[in-house]
Amino acid sequence: MTATLAVVGAGAAGAAATYALRDAPVEVTVLEKSRGVCGRAATRRRNDCVYEYGANYLKDADDRVTGLVTDELPTDGLVDVDDPIYAFERDGEIHEGKDADEHKWTYEAGITQLAKRLFAETEASVRNEVTVETLERTDGGWRIYDDGGTDYGQYDGVLLTPPAPQTADILGQAKWSHDDRRSIRHAVASVPYRTVVAGVLHYPFELDVPWYAAVNSDKDHDIGWVGREECKDGHVPDGESLLLVQMNEGWSVANYDERPDALIEHIAQRTAHLLDDDRLTDPDWTDYQHWRYSQSEATVEHDEIAVARDHDLFFAGDWVAGEPRLHAALRNGLDTGGTIVDAL
Repeated sequence: MTATLAVVGAGAAGAAATYALRDAPVEVTVLEKSRGVCGRAATRRRNDCVYEYGANYLKDADDRVTGLVTDELPTDGLVDVDDPIYAFERDGEIHEGKDADEHKWTYEAGITQLAKRLFAETEASVRNEVTVETLERTDGGWRIYDDGGTDYGQYDGVLLTPPAPQTADILGQAKWSHDDRRSIRHAVASVPYRTVVAGVLHYPFELDVPWYAAVNSDKDHDIGWVGREECKDGHVPDGESLLLVQMNEGWSVANYDERPDALIEHIAQRTAHLLDDDRLTDPDWTDYQHWRYSQSEATVEHDEIAVARDHDLFFAGDWVAGEPRLHAALRNGLDTGGTIVDAL
């Protein structure tokens, strides 16, 4: 018999879990609130530029994920990010970092290619612009409803992959009377997340620095990360620079509701000061993104959520993996897909 599964969220973990189920007798429906896929591994295009404003690359840190990307999925357009990552502390002095030589990948068309290629290997139905608000436990499984009350059908099982706070909200709204709901929701809601405001700054000239990115290693600077998209093949025309600047938690929280023009002005000024280049105060075009739930800062208590499997309810994501990295979310999705096969 064919089981039915709803995957809430088309990010890296949801895409990987769906891929892991591609040959199993499971009919998968993916419900995603945005218009695209790959979640916080996000890509935009503007003025002949391709840029990643969330997760910046995929790191070669898991053999299973490396094999997935380099052997199983199509590799056309897969590119190395060869330049190193430097570091800086509160004083703003940029220097060589300890992870300067880690192998990193992206795609010429952007990191969202990862989820697109995973889904393309499956027969899953991906439905975008569906904001799941609540679940209802029934005798036959689970029913799913969006934020407008629309019923999206009944499924034998549900996989929840949004960030932990959003997953906790779905559980909090759930029409499910079992005592396990409260303890599961409490465990999920306890996972803290970092808030990040990101600015994208474009310049009609290329910076002359020896690094792809610089990261604030002591988390005591307003800027948390500066990445140069021109270091990625196919992303930025020659002779131009496109900086992704992700601000640290304290600054992001304090300025989250600032007007976009003022936000970008502040980010550009701080970037110019960090890189000691006054030209950077005046980008010729900009973009920005608010990430309320950017990265998990702890892992969920697995023993507390394991009981959910008895109810054909599953979880995946960086907050389940215990590491806020793209490769970790992918690996967790692959592993969770295997668990679902055994459970359903």
